[in-house]
Formats: sequence, C-alpha cells, structure tokens
Amino acid sequence: MSVALHASECQLLQGASALRPRGRVQDAVRPSRAGRAVTRASAGQRGQQFSGRDKSPQPRGSVQADAVVGYRRNYANEDKKMRLQNSVLERMHHDDDEQQLRKTKVVCTIGPATWDKEKLFKLADEGMNVARLNMSHGDHKSHKKVVDLVKEYNQLGRGCVALMLDTKGPEVRSGDLAVPIDLVPGDKYIFTIREGANGTDGRISVNYDGFIDDVAVGDIMLVDGGLSTFRILSKDDKDVHMEVVDGGKMTSRRHLNIRGKSANLPAITDKDWLDLKFGVDVGVDYYALSFVRSADVIYELKEYLHKQGANIGVLAKIESAASVQNLDSILDAVDGAMVARGDLGAELAVEEVPFWQSRIVQGCRRRGKPVIVATNMLESMIENPTPTRAEVSDIAIAVREGTDAVMLSGESAYGAFPYKAVDVMSTVAKHTETSMLSYAGTRRYGSNEAEPIDWIVHSAIRATGQSSRGSGPVARQAAQIPGISEMFAYHATTMANTIRTSLLVFTRKGNMPVLLSHYRPDMPIYAFTENKQVQRRLALYHGVTALHLNFLADADATIEKAIEELKRRQLIQGGQQVAIVQSGRQPIWRSASTHVISVRYVKEDPLLTMDEN
Repeated sequence: MSVALHASECQLLQGASALRPRGRVQDAVRPSRAGRAVTRASAGQRGQQFSGRDKSPQPRGSVQADAVVGYRRNYANEDKKMRLQNSVLERMHHDDDEQQLRKTKVVCTIGPATWDKEKLFKLADEGMNVARLNMSHGDHKSHKKVVDLVKEYNQLGRGCVALMLDTKGPEVRSGDLAVPIDLVPGDKYIFTIREGANGTDGRISVNYDGFIDDVAVGDIMLVDGGLSTFRILSKDDKDVHMEVVDGGKMTSRRHLNIRGKSANLPAITDKDWLDLKFGVDVGVDYYALSFVRSADVIYELKEYLHKQGANIGVLAKIESAASVQNLDSILDAVDGAMVARGDLGAELAVEEVPFWQSRIVQGCRRRGKPVIVATNMLESMIENPTPTRAEVSDIAIAVREGTDAVMLSGESAYGAFPYKAVDVMSTVAKHTETSMLSYAGTRRYGSNEAEPIDWIVHSAIRATGQSSRGSGPVARQAAQIPGISEMFAYHATTMANTIRTSLLVFTRKGNMPVLLSHYRPDMPIYAFTENKQVQRRLALYHGVTALHLNFLADADATIEKAIEELKRRQLIQGGQQVAIVQSGRQPIWRSASTHVISVRYVKEDPLLTMDEN
C-alpha cells in the first residue's frame, strides 16, 4: 500500500512561515516526546504505535501522511493483523540499536599496513567508506595498485568505497642532517636558505627561499607540529638565528611551521599538478587539496577539471592561518572540506582548534556540503590495541557536531592495529548517534551554541542578503524560500522521522540524497542510482547508503526491485514501511512539475500467513 503527497498539494507551504525551520530543529523535524509514535519496549510491543494523548497501544495499519500537520495520525486495524505482525516481529526483529546503520562515514588512509588485497578488503569489510591516497608518501605505481584493488572490491558488491586523493601541498621542511641532533632548551641554531648546511656546525638548511621574508623576530617556529619549538632571535639576508624553547630530537626533512603565519608558497606545486593528473587518469572521486589559503585556488582547480572533462569533488583542507581568515569564501567555492587539525594546530594556538573545528563543520553543514574531521583521532592505536578515553571522546564530539566523516591517518596506513582502529571508530560513532536519538533526536545543530542549520542558500545571497528578486526584507525573505526539491527533502525527513521509517530515493545525479543528508533524518537514506560514480561520491555523505541499480521503465517495478535488494541485504524486512521520495532536478518516472513523497509497506515474507496464525 502506498500513500503519496504531490507537489500540488503542498503549494500552500511556499512562503508560509511554518515552512522555514526555526528554533530547535528536533521540535521542527521530529514530533515532541509526548507525540512521538515510537516504542522501544518488549518485542511483543513491536509494531504498535503510541499517540501523544493516549498511551494505550493502537493496532498499526494504514498511514495517512500530511506535510502541514507533521504527518501524524493514530493507526487503527483489526486485532488479528496486529497479532500476526507482532508474531513476525518477535521472530525477526533485532534490537533497534543493532538494526540502525552507522551514519557517520569512516575515511582510512591506505599505506604499507593495508595496501595488499587481503588487508584492504578486510578494512573495507570492517567499515571503511573512503580510501585516502596520501600523495606525501608512495609513488604513482603503489597508489595505482590501491586504486585497482578498491575498484575490484566495489565490483564484488560487498560494499562501495570511494577514492580520495590527498595532495602533498606546499611544505616548508628542514634539509638533510648528517646525524640527528638532540635539542636542548637554550641552545642556539641557525636555519639558513644556503645549500649544504647539514647540522654539523649548528646550521640547518631550509627548502624554502622565502623563509627569511616570512619570519620575524619573536616568532615561534614549530617542528613537526610542536614536537620541538624555537624562538627567532634575529635574521639577515640568508640566515635566521633561533633559540631552542622546547627540546627534542631533530632529524632530517622535518616539517616547519611559524605559528600564526602561512608560507607564501604556491597552493598547488608542480608535484601536486602531476598527482592531480594522475587522479584524473585513474578516476578518483575526491581531491583533498592541502594548504588552501583562498578560494582562488579552488576555482583554478575546478577550471582545470572542467577542461579535463573530469567530475571530481574538490575538498579544501583547512589547516593554515590564512584558510581560517578566508573560511567563508573557501567553503562557498569547494564541494566539501576537511578539518586538518595537525597543521591547523601548528599555525594557530592549539586551544583555538576546537573553536575552528566547530566553525568549519557548521559552515559545511549550512551549505549542504560534506565535512571530514581528521588527524590524531586514534593516534595511540598506531602502537596500542585500545584507544585513550580522550580519543573516544574526540570521536564522539565530532559526531555530535554533525560531521559527515571521521578519518584515520597513520592508524590505518602503518599502525599495528588498523582493523581495531576502524572498529573502534565505527562503534563509537554508531553508539554516539544512537545516544543522540535516545536523548533528543538528531539535531541540525552541532551544539546548543551553534547557529541553526537552515535552508541551503546560495553564497551570493548569504554574502549580500540580496537576490535577483531585488533587495529589502521582502526580497531577502523570498530568497530564503527553498526550491521544490529542497522543500520535499525537508518534509520527507519530517515524515520519515515521525513514522520512524527509512528513506528510499532514486537518483541519477545524486542531488536528492545530498539534500536529504543535509536534514539529517533519524533513519538511513537508501539511494539507488544507475551511475557508479554517483554511487561512490555518495559514500562520503552522512546517513546515505548508495546502491547500484539499473532502472526499469516502470516505476513500481523498479521500486519493488529496490525493496527486494534491501531485503536481500537485510537492511529492511517484511512488515516495515519505507518513505519513497521522487523529486530532484532530473525527473525519473514523473513529469518535471510533479514531485512525490509516498509511504509503502514492505511485503511480508512467506514465513507466516494469516491462516497459520
């Protein structure tokens, strides 16, 4: 059975004050606690719905959905069907937590610990959603082997893993040393742009000619993100005189940062351009562009991709002092972002990193773009089989802030326990998501202090408050009214949250699943597409499980085929209901002016019939 809402029935919502989500979103998207039609009691009560006023169980029957009043009505049906449904659910239904899929995605850096076939496949089976190719290490030959293995894994149908190429970017590094140096606080050293300084006479070379111009007396230089620090005492045309503040061991080719400053290097180096071309040739899904300082480099890269005819998502790594100064313009330009906390914590005061993490996550959330929180999330698990309690809390905080994905670096690239690290990250993320639902529903806030996540608005409107419709309060309000697709994504989320059901969407470009992900429904989003590249791109988005399916000419036949595939994968089961969204920029089985939300019951498996009961 199916109940549909057409766009013509929702026209009164356009421009209405009730259309725009205001205040706490759990009140806008989810019904109140009193009105929430959910029970998590014993298996014998599964399938019963409770209204907000009457706490007695009501038989579950047909669904009448109404977008204006929040899609809530009590259910009524004969007792025999209720007993049948409860009997089936007693046999088949798992605990809600077990049935709930993890929504936050996991990005794994591939390296020597995981780059052979057996290990990479196991990593994907354990929960990896995106494989990261770190171009700071390895060569094109080794990365090509990883690409081929990921494609082979995807062909098996066991899962869908996207490929992300992370550029090395411009880096300031020290030169080669004859022997490692033990740094003692108070000792003096000279860092020079002259070649050949190998540390034997207290002089250490730097690979960046502009180093002299970028530093000033009194600046603090960090080695490898702060493992050792120096204070700048003086400088001349070729040399910078420094004093050790925090000691340690100095080895060759260490990464150097000046706190609060970004090096004036080209954002995309010659090596980066070669790596980007490699990514086009092998067909990666995302670029993570290092040390982005302004939006200009994003537009330059996108122009390059347009000329190459490549459809690759561009993520900006926010990891420099300049990038946070230009954060809004950068986020407007990119397809998503990564909170690269390692270098960010080196160029900024470390206590500022949590603030900027929240700003970056919320900035992407408001724009409907994916965001990854990365660096040091399970650093201790490079050597230890269990995480620290602080690391567990770090993952949970990122999930509660609303990140689309969390990332493993050395933990999965060269660590001793890559699979345990994935398992810990996956388990903590899932448990945090479940606890958020238990307490107050998934929030479109990252925190109580964050601004509300509202409709997705074009960057020009956000910057000027104006649109092509004119200026002034009325025009600005009109500019905020969403398109029909976004409105349907919002109300489909409202419906799915109210009746506690998964969302099923068919897409060719991936636009509607992205919109649904933006509104963070409580239940999973199952996105079926004919385009395997779209399937992989969706692997990064929060709550979206993308599946490949060849569409049939008939809508109902395709929907039934998709439902059977979900049942085969044990993602849904007979007796459940699913909310089906037919909307988006490119019509499928509908006219361009018709948009449909429908609720359909999944057919019972022939394990138990009415006669048997």
